[in-house]
Amino acid sequence: MNSGADLLEQRKARAKAWFEELRDRVCARFEALEDQYDGQQADWPPGRFERSSWKRPADTGSPEGSDDAIDSGGGITSVMRGRVFEKVGVNVSTVYGRFDPAFAKQVEGAEEDPRFWASGISVVAHMQSPHVPAVHMNTRHLVTTKAWFGGGADLTPMTDAEKDTEDFHAALKDACDRHDAAWYPRYRKWCDEYFYLPHRSEPRGAGGIFYDHHDSGDWDADFSFTREVGLAFLRIYPQIVERRMHLPWTQAEREHQLIRRGRYVEFNLLYDRGTHFGLKTGGNTDAILMSLPPVVRWP
Repeated sequence: MNSGADLLEQRKARAKAWFEELRDRVCARFEALEDQYDGQQADWPPGRFERSSWKRPADTGSPEGSDDAIDSGGGITSVMRGRVFEKVGVNVSTVYGRFDPAFAKQVEGAEEDPRFWASGISVVAHMQSPHVPAVHMNTRHLVTTKAWFGGGADLTPMTDAEKDTEDFHAALKDACDRHDAAWYPRYRKWCDEYFYLPHRSEPRGAGGIFYDHHDSGDWDADFSFTREVGLAFLRIYPQIVERRMHLPWTQAEREHQLIRRGRYVEFNLLYDRGTHFGLKTGGNTDAILMSLPPVVRWP
């Protein structure tokens, strides 16, 4: 029989392996879209992901000679700039160590014991065409003295895209309904409240789902749900891209897109918990700020 510690390590390994598998599948699908493109910039070469690895600095609070002081994890950034995807990042990281005492008070299960382990995938895509919505998806597993899953996905159309929004939400609803019909309305509301810019009194985009501290007491079921969210994203977003990426656009539409991107930047820098978590735990700054678009404009 496995000990509790052995079971915990097995679960960590399974979660990490899934995030890496999902990354590879997303990257392959996005590169296929680059190959299929036949729009305004069809004479451009199709984009390809470039990967780079990074190591998390050792915690300054770790005891000298401890494992945490030697290796605190790291990650791999996968970034593509192409003719469909102006900039897309698909990042996976697995980090561990000890929270700073002040930050530990903000994390469930870490105030008395600041040790943590976290692994996850983050996808952010900013598109060349104003007709193709930007998108964000991340799922993660975090372990302190407690363990839970979190994540979600949300869509940010730059132009009228009612069908895209409906289809995106339908895919996420299906992922939730496979486990509990109460989750979609709850997590959709959470997304609408989370991805909101109070200083502008407006949402960041068309929403999706957002969940955190997801721990039903059944780890395998919670892990299955988190996989469902990733697979729903992998199914629906490329379909949205495929049907809109060939449409021509005007310079005025491009200008509108760049201004809308400003809202994205404002949210990620001012309010996004993932950005704050990464910076507070010694993550790679370039990987954390991968979510920012390459070109943006404010009126």
